[in-house]
Amino acid sequence: MPEKSVHETRIERLLSTHIPFPLCIINMQGKVTRASNKIAEVFKYDGIKDADIFALTGIKHSEFFAEGVNEKVLTLSRNEKIFRIQVGYIGHDEGRHAIIYFHDITNYETLKIMYNDEHICIAFINVDNFDELTSSTSEEKRLFLTSDIDKAVRQWAGRGNASIIRHKENMYYMVFESSYLEKLMENKFAILDDIRAIETEADFPITLSIGIGAGARNPMQTEQHALAALELALGRGGDQTVVKRGTKIEYFGGKMQTVEKGNKGKSRIIAHAIKQLVDQSSKVIIMGHKNPDMDSFGSALGIYRIALNRNKDAYIVINNYFDTLADIYNLAKEAEIYQFVNSEKAIAMTDKDTLVIVLDTHRPSLVECNELLTMTDRIVVIDHHRKAEDFIDNATLYYMEPYASSTAELVTEILQYSGDKKNVAKLEVEGLLAGISMDTNRFAVKTGVRTFEAASWLRRSGADTTAVKRFFQTDMHSFKIKASCIANADIKDNGIAYSVCQGTHPDAQVINSQAADELLSVKGVRASFVAGRDEQGRTVVSARSLGELNVQTIMEKLGGGGHLTTAGAQVSGTPEEVLAQIEEIVDK
Repeated sequence: MPEKSVHETRIERLLSTHIPFPLCIINMQGKVTRASNKIAEVFKYDGIKDADIFALTGIKHSEFFAEGVNEKVLTLSRNEKIFRIQVGYIGHDEGRHAIIYFHDITNYETLKIMYNDEHICIAFINVDNFDELTSSTSEEKRLFLTSDIDKAVRQWAGRGNASIIRHKENMYYMVFESSYLEKLMENKFAILDDIRAIETEADFPITLSIGIGAGARNPMQTEQHALAALELALGRGGDQTVVKRGTKIEYFGGKMQTVEKGNKGKSRIIAHAIKQLVDQSSKVIIMGHKNPDMDSFGSALGIYRIALNRNKDAYIVINNYFDTLADIYNLAKEAEIYQFVNSEKAIAMTDKDTLVIVLDTHRPSLVECNELLTMTDRIVVIDHHRKAEDFIDNATLYYMEPYASSTAELVTEILQYSGDKKNVAKLEVEGLLAGISMDTNRFAVKTGVRTFEAASWLRRSGADTTAVKRFFQTDMHSFKIKASCIANADIKDNGIAYSVCQGTHPDAQVINSQAADELLSVKGVRASFVAGRDEQGRTVVSARSLGELNVQTIMEKLGGGGHLTTAGAQVSGTPEEVLAQIEEIVDK
């Protein structure tokens, strides 16, 4: 027998009798040249010699020769077992071979799956507007209503073998295993729809806010995650579930418009608290979001009046603004009542006794001057947007009401209850009315009883509706751009309108939002998305809907936000690419 054959025979005998685990050797072409007898535990058929490794494993043979292959975790599931793949090498150049080891990790993976599945999750379940719901229900039907809610929630918990207790009239505490969470997420938390379907005597449906904590190291941290998730769900208007797993946060639901609160008690409390904070501070610095709109600016004028009435120095931070704000801004400058400063001056005058009031946003990345948030502990946030993950977390006082039409509506109520109602300037009430008018698309969307009550008070206080209308006038060039954008809109069969605003414009955000608003007046249009570029080359998207489609959750996927019916985002990519991405999200 030739010496080579004897050598090969010895190798074959060594592989078959002395290697205690599955192993095979492949050449540079990915063909199996040899294998141990134990390989039958992985591939249950005779003779894998000369077989292609890709056909056997689904892994490209080039990956087995790639650098750092063992740094990646390669696994293979075969014959109800799980194997971890490890690679070694023999030979050089064209004669190089890879030795592939298959380690049985089935028990480890099973244990890991069991551990993950049995890991506890904690949920806080809140019945939204419970007080308004029960007060709107007759006494004889109130018991049946609470019983129907309780039954639906407990049956939903029971399907996942969860432990649930009702520790308040409107609040449940639930503990369950992670395996049930995956099922709930697959079903998009159908309990939200089930609860909404319960008939009531109120003029609004029952909704739930659910905060779920998962994936934490211990029960205490899991509960903290659940509380943070519930706070987010409530801050975003309720009727939704927020799941917090470590730093990852996921949202489900949010189909309903937020129910307006009939009781104005909170406005009185906030007004009193703001007066006290103003009195206790050395000065007041007011700022909205970058490139303020009419809502942000009008609200700033309203808060400025409260500071003046308390005999405090006040300053409004503005760095840049759109041309649409020029008329009211110039009128405010000419009045010589208001002090406007840029970020640099605001930083220089801020100390620990300064009160900073943030309006029309609650996200640090969007405020006019982010540095001010770290220079004082006296911070007030007044906003009507649904709560985002990255909110200002060191505020002394929050007044965030997603039901409100605008921040101007909230500030108007605060102004009413702050005392000395007669000492309000005409420009201030017109600015507040303009803010409400803009965010409601001239009282067409997201308006409640309190919105009209606020507008009525502003009108009685001297607001001229004709002057307010003039604040929204645009030049002919912008009007033609907007008209072209509306005319060229692509309206799909599902009632969604998409349009690109051609060219670059300094007022792209305003033009897009106005075009999106106008498209909703076209018969058959349920929602509209308009995209265009600003002078910085960013693609600005404005999204509007009549309530059937939640445009906020769509914009959040692009890094933006807003409300169920009004939202926006600033993204990279061309307007055409962004609209194509939005269309894909909508279709899903």
